[in-house]
Amino acid sequence: MRLLMLILVVMCLMPIAPAQAEKITIAAAADLKYALDEIVGGFERSHPGDQIQVVYGSSGKFQTQIRQGAPYDLFFSADISFPRQLARLGLAASEVKPYAVGRIVLWSAGKDAAKMTLASLADPRFKRIAIANPKHAPYGKRAEEALRAAGLWGSVRSRLVVGESVAQAARFVQSGNAQAGIIALSLALSPELAKNGRYVLIPDTLHQPLEQGYIITRRGGDKPLAKSFSAHMDTKETRAILTKYGFGLPGEQAGK
Repeated sequence: MRLLMLILVVMCLMPIAPAQAEKITIAAAADLKYALDEIVGGFERSHPGDQIQVVYGSSGKFQTQIRQGAPYDLFFSADISFPRQLARLGLAASEVKPYAVGRIVLWSAGKDAAKMTLASLADPRFKRIAIANPKHAPYGKRAEEALRAAGLWGSVRSRLVVGESVAQAARFVQSGNAQAGIIALSLALSPELAKNGRYVLIPDTLHQPLEQGYIITRRGGDKPLAKSFSAHMDTKETRAILTKYGFGLPGEQAGK
């Protein structure tokens, strides 16, 4: 009896082994750079030890990479059709979840874009105009749609500088390699770009909606951390951050 009591006392004094830390990797559209960095930072503060690595880039390229077996646990796309395609192929471990609606803007670091309209780009003084690649970047595709709808595509096409992502298009303008660009509102509102340029919203009647969605991939389906982060996307904290960067929430109006 005394031996049993001694064993119980020793067990009570033994330190409890901490839960094993997890790590997940997220593929995310470039327009989410600043918003998702804040969201991940808040999540990690409440989940010490766990690690979330985020890779930013073109939604279309990420979709192709996931089809080819890229090791991403979640995929946040600027065009909800890309995760929907992956889900149809059996490459999703969750339903496709809409998380935001984006907007495109005309942004310039050297000119006051707030006093401009899309028609201003017809001026030949804009020798270089930056957009993301319409072939695989949703923001580039919407930029092309807007330029075509405004009757400007023919006059600006030869002056376009095309970035691999909307973030690269923004960097072209920020560096002076382009005099203006059509980029994501979320990037124009970021601290880095807001202090270096101004923007004007492009009417969303000129292009298809930028409905954005995400999935837990098949690779991330067995990872509790992936499911925990997915649940975090529905919190008030996350929704407030998305709104701060100009995203509309599903069912609401995007922009400012």
